[in-house]
Amino acid sequence: MLERFFALLLAVALPASAVEIKDDLGHTTTLAATPQRVVSLLPSLTETVCELGACNRLVGVDRYSNFPAQVNALPKLGGMEDTNVEMIAALKPDVVLVAVSSRVAERLRALGMKVIALEPRSYRDVQRVLGIIGQVLGVPDAQRVWRHIEAGVAAAASSVPPAARGMRVYYEVASGLYAAGTVSFMGETLARLGAGNIIPPDLGPFPKINAEFVVKANPALIMIGQRGSEGLTQRPGWDRIDAIKRGRICIFKAEEGDILARPGPRMAEAAQIMARCLREKAAS
Repeated sequence: MLERFFALLLAVALPASAVEIKDDLGHTTTLAATPQRVVSLLPSLTETVCELGACNRLVGVDRYSNFPAQVNALPKLGGMEDTNVEMIAALKPDVVLVAVSSRVAERLRALGMKVIALEPRSYRDVQRVLGIIGQVLGVPDAQRVWRHIEAGVAAAASSVPPAARGMRVYYEVASGLYAAGTVSFMGETLARLGAGNIIPPDLGPFPKINAEFVVKANPALIMIGQRGSEGLTQRPGWDRIDAIKRGRICIFKAEEGDILARPGPRMAEAAQIMARCLREKAAS
């Protein structure tokens, strides 16, 4: 009887449109109404908001959010290390979407702002985060975006020829020899395309490795961003790597790098970029 009473009391206390959101840090945020002024401080979250048809509700984004093009006209609120809290407060957002690793979440909450921390790192995370942001924005079928992603990745996988399947890949995601591990979303994409990965699962999603590890692993294909590719073939001992001897190196342009590095709505495009690399280098 008491449980029914308290449930009824809660229903009366909260508006019909109110929702409770539990974020990736376990923090629960109650939104009394559907947010109309949204700040996003992570590019993948910005892209998700827009893909769900709510780009017009964004009033500010982080420095690195650059897609779709219309977000470039919004106030830029800094990066992970220099987020402009005062500027965010001046925008009077109904909700602020931040990365789990954000250092300003508690400061924003202390100023009375609604803050939701989300950080997709795997395919499962992307599907889950889509659902949460759909709840936040009042979008009933957010999972349509996930179905589109899955269909696109499947189409990319079907385009990979048998000769490329099992090809062992080293994907360098950042300078300093940070690699895309098997358990990262990038590694998951490689697996779905039928490629191998020289990074074992126990090293985690984006491990920092040493150059000799790559030489010993002897990948058949190297994927790398344009910025980090300078001097790649001159690295000590790397002339012994099969991928370098056979010219099997895919260097991604900056705009491709953005697509590949963001676990969000453009993951199908990322799969297509990787699949094209596999097709081209398998034939070389």
